[in-house]
Amino acid sequence: MKIKSNIATSENGFIFNPATGDSFSGNAMAAHLLIAMKSGKTGHEIKKDILDKYDVGADQLERDWEDWMIQLKEANLLETEG
Repeated sequence: MKIKSNIATSENGFIFNPATGDSFSGNAMAAHLLIAMKSGKTGHEIKKDILDKYDVGADQLERDWEDWMIQLKEANLLETEG
């Protein structure tokens, strides 16, 4: 899944969807994830980077990743497939 190309993000976690006018505040990790996703990294690449850099188990990361994807979908920040 990819972040919509028009979504604006900042290093401090501010997220803005110009198509809807919606804005969100995330933490530094959210900003890091969005920037990585917008740069074209795959979910696998992003998760590998997180496992290499942070003290988190693979199972916990997978649960958190699934929650993150649900939040992005509900906020209408993901490209639709198909």
